[in-house]
Amino acid sequence: MVLISGLFAPVTSALPVTEAPKMLTRFNFSTLTGGVVILHGLLGNFPDTLNFVLDTGSGGISLDSTTAEYLNVPLSNSDRTIRGIAGMRTVKFVVNQTLHLPGLTIDNLDFHTNDYQVLTSVYGVKIDGIIGYSFLSRYIVKMNYNTNTIEVWEPGKVRYPKGGYLLKTPVMNIPVVESTIKDGVVCKSKFYFDTGAGLCLLMSQAFAGDSSILSKGKNMLVTQAEGMGGKKTMKITTVKELKVGPYRFKKVPTHIFVDDYNVTSYPILGGLIGNDLFRRFNIVINYGQKEIHLLPNNHFSEPFDYSYTGLGIYFIDGHIVIEDVIEASPGEKAGLKPGDVIMGIGSNLSGNIQVYKNMLQTPKLKLKIIVIRNGQLLEKYLRVASIL
Repeated sequence: MVLISGLFAPVTSALPVTEAPKMLTRFNFSTLTGGVVILHGLLGNFPDTLNFVLDTGSGGISLDSTTAEYLNVPLSNSDRTIRGIAGMRTVKFVVNQTLHLPGLTIDNLDFHTNDYQVLTSVYGVKIDGIIGYSFLSRYIVKMNYNTNTIEVWEPGKVRYPKGGYLLKTPVMNIPVVESTIKDGVVCKSKFYFDTGAGLCLLMSQAFAGDSSILSKGKNMLVTQAEGMGGKKTMKITTVKELKVGPYRFKKVPTHIFVDDYNVTSYPILGGLIGNDLFRRFNIVINYGQKEIHLLPNNHFSEPFDYSYTGLGIYFIDGHIVIEDVIEASPGEKAGLKPGDVIMGIGSNLSGNIQVYKNMLQTPKLKLKIIVIRNGQLLEKYLRVASIL
């Protein structure tokens, strides 16, 4: 999920602030491509475990429309709208619900409903909803990407770990951080802090053009991203440097898109910074004090993903299907076509879309792609390109 705009009022039923916050629970989370975090929970008295994206880029909390239908929960009409990278829509609500996370029960939640079928097909994991401001505003949340554990604490003032950096950030449902980008010029701007975005940096085309941030003659490739509202064609490149607090990252993959629905709030903001960058820190999210603490972790120096295939790969009806092939991309040059069903990559026949996407993230690597097309088994050879 790239972004859900912060259109929901702050939760008024937050827990009282204590002088010495206590830890309420600790549990494990899982991560998907791009560092997207998945929490497992239960809704009300329903026994089925649901998968939720933990998303600071969400101004509320939401439930997948098909999940709501499966659970047969009552829906309430509203005049509220939400915006995403590929659309705007009026939403219905599932009101006054209880969410059960491991060791923690959260009452009085109003979930808006949305269609997350695209996200489910992207990750190959059922996405039942997104947990954002309605949860994060009630607690202190500590994310440890070394151990893939989350701690939830009572709200209040907290002692942060030594050796990190404290961001003082305004939180109007979605936190904002100030960052400096260096490429054609040096530009300081504000960006959404978005753990639900499985990328590093996303800028609106308006911001990129008006700021002249990109060097002239910059190599730009056409790609596709997915978010609320569906798919969106974008361009991808790199910026020479991105600085957050004292931390500098070189040659950062950057997506540029035409922001038709102004989800990036330009000209107030330039875009968003996603979790393929923030997963490199252990993070303490403290909305009550308008603070986010960053501490470099074991992933801090990992290389960025510079690979480029031009393929849109999705998990559909139990199969891994190529739905989109960008013109003149490595995928097209390899002879792959929309509708091809991937049976294996190299010697891996696992049928796991996360594994296959990871295998396609090594630039210059030549891979054998085994596909079924019109009932025939074919072998195609794709050389992964680089955005550098």
